[in-house]
Amino acid sequence: MKTLQELTLLDKFLFDEVVEDKETYEALLRIILGDDELKLLTEAQTEKELRTATWLRTIRVDVYAMDDKSTIYNTEMQKEKRNDLVKRTRYYQALIDSTLLEPGEINFNNIKNTTIIMIMPFDLFGLGKYVYTFEEVCREYPELSLNDGAKRIFINTHGKNTEDVSPEFVALMKFIEYNKSEDKINSSPNLDMIVNRVSQVKANEEVGVKYMQRWEEEAIIRHEGLEEGLEKGRERTTILNIKNLMKNMKLTAEQAMEALGIDKSEFSKYMTML
Repeated sequence: MKTLQELTLLDKFLFDEVVEDKETYEALLRIILGDDELKLLTEAQTEKELRTATWLRTIRVDVYAMDDKSTIYNTEMQKEKRNDLVKRTRYYQALIDSTLLEPGEINFNNIKNTTIIMIMPFDLFGLGKYVYTFEEVCREYPELSLNDGAKRIFINTHGKNTEDVSPEFVALMKFIEYNKSEDKINSSPNLDMIVNRVSQVKANEEVGVKYMQRWEEEAIIRHEGLEEGLEKGRERTTILNIKNLMKNMKLTAEQAMEALGIDKSEFSKYMTML
């Protein structure tokens, strides 16, 4: 287990605690998007739950806010590499969009612009870039943009094209991954705000207690999951043994279970599984 002091912004707990502060999230977006004029209108919401119906898949977005131009921002810190991240952002986009029009609204042009940002310590596309920005364009005429207001950005903290991004952006990437403020550059109030916020969060006793409680909760869940997995493993082994006896010894299921010493109270369970 990492201590709170050992966490970096790649760790979800610290990231959520840091960016739930509106000004800090604003500073992060300014560096990533290269827009010092960006101003958030709403408070940053962490762990915001989105679902269009009770029977559909729920998502919890890391941080969510809207700026003064009514653009919605969702930023995700993705530490582990998975093969479904592109499709995940598509699903996030769909669920976010589904919440952006009031019931009865007939003009779809009133839907707000959205920007989904996924920050990762690996290169999802393998081209060595820090930033991969996707917006809809016409395949036959690449210069023709759909201009539907939807944007998805994938950030690789290990990018190599430093000439295409600002020194401030590069310093942020290093701080996100290594928590080293010595890479700060001169005259970078946005980066200074993020670094200071991280220090404040780590020095906060209430956050320390919250982190320990969260770790204990997750440890219990992992333990229960392990116990459940072991039980299922035992059940699968028993089923295989029953089938082998039925096949090789020509026994009925009940006779096989009796031979294996299975309690009669469990017969119906294994009959169902068979």
